[in-house]
Amino acid sequence: MTRPRRPDPPPMQTNDVGVALAGTAGWAVTLVVLLIADLPRDDRWWLWVCAAGIVIGLFGSWYIPRLQAARAKESNRRKPKATEE
Repeated sequence: MTRPRRPDPPPMQTNDVGVALAGTAGWAVTLVVLLIADLPRDDRWWLWVCAAGIVIGLFGSWYIPRLQAARAKESNRRKPKATEE
């Protein structure tokens, strides 16, 4: 006979904006290193990869709080309201 399944733990709170900013900083550092390294002409497309990573990271840093707020609002809207007796 199997034991009853335990309830799932609540979701872990994370700092998603911090993660996005850390990734953005990583792309920025990589861009600076590649600019200093003076890449050959055929490998300069890596500069655009770094630039795209920075832009996407900045967009994520702007978008993540709005996404989380919208999800929290929707979650609160869907919860059944407690009836007062």
